[in-house]
Amino acid sequence: MRRRLVFLLRSSSPRPPFHCLFSCYLSRRSLSSLKDRYDPPFSPLPSSKPQTLPRSKPPLPHSYEENNDIPFHSDLPFHFRYSYSETNPAVKPIGFRESPRFSPFGPGRLDRNWDGVSAKMDMEEELDWGDVLKERREVIGESLTDEEVEELVEKYRHNDCNRQINLGKGGVTHNMIDDIHNHWKRAEAVRIKCLGVATLDMNNVCFHLEDKTGGVIIYRNINILLLYRGRNYVPKQRPFVPLMLWKPRAPVYPRLVKNVADGLTFEETKEMRNKGLNSPALMKLTRNGVYVYVVERLQAAFEMEEVLRLDCKGVDTSDCKKIGVKLMVL
Repeated sequence: MRRRLVFLLRSSSPRPPFHCLFSCYLSRRSLSSLKDRYDPPFSPLPSSKPQTLPRSKPPLPHSYEENNDIPFHSDLPFHFRYSYSETNPAVKPIGFRESPRFSPFGPGRLDRNWDGVSAKMDMEEELDWGDVLKERREVIGESLTDEEVEELVEKYRHNDCNRQINLGKGGVTHNMIDDIHNHWKRAEAVRIKCLGVATLDMNNVCFHLEDKTGGVIIYRNINILLLYRGRNYVPKQRPFVPLMLWKPRAPVYPRLVKNVADGLTFEETKEMRNKGLNSPALMKLTRNGVYVYVVERLQAAFEMEEVLRLDCKGVDTSDCKKIGVKLMVL
C-alpha cells in the first residue's frame, strides 16, 4: 500500500514545459563550450597576430666599427696580400684565374688598388721607417725579465689555452693579423700552432709575424709559438686592419718542374728521374703535418745520395708544389 502511494505521488508531479528544457540545454552547451575554450591547462587563443620585433643587424668587426668612412684607409706600412709567408713578391704571375678588378676587400671599400696579387700602398706618401721602428719600440717597451717570460710561457704554452690561433698551409694570412690584435685586447700573448707547408721554414713565419703585427716571439718549440704584444700596448690605439671578405684565387705561375733540368741534358734528366723514382723513400709526409725537421734530414742525406725521394701520397697536390718550391730555395 505504501509503495503504491509513493508511485502515485511521483507520477502525479507536474512536468516542466518544453521551452524550459530547451533553454537549460542551451545554457549547458554554452558552458561546456566556454570550458573547452578557456581550459586552464591551455592559454586562450590570441585575437590578433603577435607583433614581430625587427631583426637587428649583426655587429660589424672591431676594425670596421672604428672607421665609418668609405673607402677605408690603413696606415700599415706594407702591401696587403692574402698570404705573406707563402708568396714571393719577386715572382710575377703569368695569368689570373679571376679578374683583377674584383678586390677581395669589397668594391670601393679600400683606398688601395688591387692588382690581382696585392693591394699596394700609396708610394707617393713619404714613409719614414725610422719613425715606424721608433713607434714599435715604444709599444714593446723594456725587455721582459726571465721570470716574466717563464710566467707567460707557463700560462699560454699548454694545449688547453683559449688564446690560440691555428696557422695552416696558408701561412701568415692577412686576416690573421686582425685575429691576433683581437686576442691582444684581453691577453698579453697569443699561442700560435703551426701546421702544414709553413712549418718547413719556421724562421720565415716568425719574421712575418713580428713584422706585420709589431709583436715579439718570446717562445718557440718545434711548431708552437708565443707572440707577445708589448708592455705599452693599448688596444684602443691598435692599427686599423681592413678585412678580406673572401679568399682570392691563386694566380697562374710558371711551371715548377721543367722537362729538362738546368745544367743537364734530356737523357741525363731522364736517367736521374728514373733513379729517384726507383729509390726508397727517405721519409713519408702526412697531410697538415709538422715538417720542421725535413730540411735538416734532406741536407744530411744529400751528403751520401745524389737523388732523394719523399713519399707524399697523403699530401694534396697543391701542397706538394709548395713543398717543392720551398725545398728548392732552402
